[in-house]
Amino acid sequence: MSPIKHGLSIGIERVGENLFLSLKGVGKLTHADYEIFTPLIDSALASVKEPKVDVLIDGTELEGWELRAAWDDFKLGLKHNNEFNKIAIYGNKNWQEIAAKVGSWFLSGEVKYFENLTNATLWLKK
Repeated sequence: MSPIKHGLSIGIERVGENLFLSLKGVGKLTHADYEIFTPLIDSALASVKEPKVDVLIDGTELEGWELRAAWDDFKLGLKHNNEFNKIAIYGNKNWQEIAAKVGSWFLSGEVKYFENLTNATLWLKK
């Protein structure tokens, strides 16, 4: 039996007060995954006085979250709510499009779902 792959790859770029986060979710995210990457995101955002954050989430290999991990994700979004400018969710599953719509209710920035990576990237750069 081979181990089940899951987790989140994080890329962080900073240009002045603007941050760009690229996230790629793989498998089913767990609370333990959030314990690892939440401090990384918190630290990156804390280092900028008034960050404006654009995020590209690649969910093409994401299967979802464990219940506690979904709660961790919600808390992370609320904690940094006012810092998000745009969030592009690139995916290939219907539930991801629904998650983008629901996420837009709780975040101050724009959230949009894309089935094409190029379109997601171009939208973030507008």
